[in-house]
Amino acid sequence: MHQVMSKAGASASKTLIEVDLSESPYKNEMIHNRWHPDVPIVAWVKPGDDFVIQTYDWTGGFIKNNDSADDVRDIDLTIVHFLSGPIGVEGAEPGDLLVVDLLDVGALPESLWGFNGFFSKKNGGGFLTDHFPLAQKSIWDISGVYTHSRHVPGVSFAGLIHPGLIGCLPDQKLLDTWNAREAAFIATDPDRVPPLAAPPFAATAHGGSAKGAVKDKIAAEGARTVPPREHGGNCDIKDLSRGSKIYFPVYVKGAGLSMGDLHFSQGDGEITFCGAIEMAGWLHLKVDLIKGGVAKYGIKNPIFKPSPIVPTYNDYLIFEGISVDEQGKQHYLDVHIAYRQACLNAIEYLSKFGYSRAQAYAILGTAPCQGHISGVVDIPNACATLWLPTEIFDFDVMPSAAGPVKHVKPGVDIPMSPDV
Repeated sequence: MHQVMSKAGASASKTLIEVDLSESPYKNEMIHNRWHPDVPIVAWVKPGDDFVIQTYDWTGGFIKNNDSADDVRDIDLTIVHFLSGPIGVEGAEPGDLLVVDLLDVGALPESLWGFNGFFSKKNGGGFLTDHFPLAQKSIWDISGVYTHSRHVPGVSFAGLIHPGLIGCLPDQKLLDTWNAREAAFIATDPDRVPPLAAPPFAATAHGGSAKGAVKDKIAAEGARTVPPREHGGNCDIKDLSRGSKIYFPVYVKGAGLSMGDLHFSQGDGEITFCGAIEMAGWLHLKVDLIKGGVAKYGIKNPIFKPSPIVPTYNDYLIFEGISVDEQGKQHYLDVHIAYRQACLNAIEYLSKFGYSRAQAYAILGTAPCQGHISGVVDIPNACATLWLPTEIFDFDVMPSAAGPVKHVKPGVDIPMSPDV
């Protein structure tokens, strides 16, 4: 059993959920992969309690530490995300705010590695899927607070470990709202590749310890865990790390806190979709309640205090992008288009130093890059910026009169798998 010292340092904190990385998460009744109010609570705690939760990586171990991207190409994305929980908090009622202190977070000692991937456009896609339509993968080794990759040479950086996904169970009304609005959105372009949203899919649902008719109801109605929603969920916020305090709206009795999708490090936007350094790990949490907090503070979505611990990189090369797409089409104050252009500009720049475009893309998805909305009022162009920390490289990436020097050996690249 993994144990950590409590905040007071007086005694070891109890591990409420353990995972066996050698077994399928479907065998673990303290794991689920759908949002539904009927997912059974797996453990109860009291306000003021602290405890430890272990998690699978978001794919439940499907992606392997090897030099092939076939697993990224072939994964059935209806299985994800595998979440640990739900944890019930005594006294929590709808309308309360659940206060979660993220005391600490780390990698499981038996799994000191993570992965980054690009999904095939035919199977999930991603932010730049039209530029990177084939499945690719890079493996990142974890050495204390630092990481490096055999697939992306010349770069190493400190991580900021965080849960990509954390939130409370929805009530039935909120769940029905999610499913209705996403179904209506899918109906506007039902044949789109990749699809506009991920609807319920019963065949691969895991409802924890639910049995019989309840299990069937969860499978039929359960919301997929892919997007962030009003309850939090898959927000992928890199600054939500050790020392953070998060305030979640409560929708059901007990709150039902679940979490997973741990990242060792991530650039803002998680732009490769499987876009951070994904890992198995553990979280040390403390919970409390603000009774009636949703109405008191006018909360619609979670709010949080960021971690006071961040990788110390003070020198950046900043790439601008505007809301004019790759084909030269003008868009009106579109931040999505502008940020995409900033990322593409950074990828093109890094390729001049010998990186393949895929390696450059992986760096932007995994390193502690910052994304900023820099302007949304100067019609017709929004401006977004991508802040690339220069100190993560073992060579000088700043522009000079001498021009860029290629530092990456030819033939070293991220494994790619063709569509079959």
